Amino acid sequence: MQKGEWAELAVEGAEFSCRVTPRARKAGISREGAAIKVAVTAPPEDGRANAAVAEALAHALGVAKTRLVLLRGATSREKVFRLE
Repeated sequence: MQKGEWAELAVEGAEFSCRVTPRARKAGISREGAAIKVAVTAPPEDGRANAAVAEALAHALGVAKTRLVLLRGATSREKVFRLE
């Protein structure tokens, strides 16, 4: 995926619901309607998977990863991020 491919979604205050697959064989991100699916190779330990998800989502949106804030789902596969 090219950086900023989903730039039209990068609106301040927007919330993104993600379904995460940690320890995936291949990292990737896809969008099916409003649902975003993220596969990361990082394990779900010490926040590594959360950081990898934020990085992948920021890359797709074309924004800095520090602009994404995890609202819900720190220990869940269902996560909600807000763009600030």
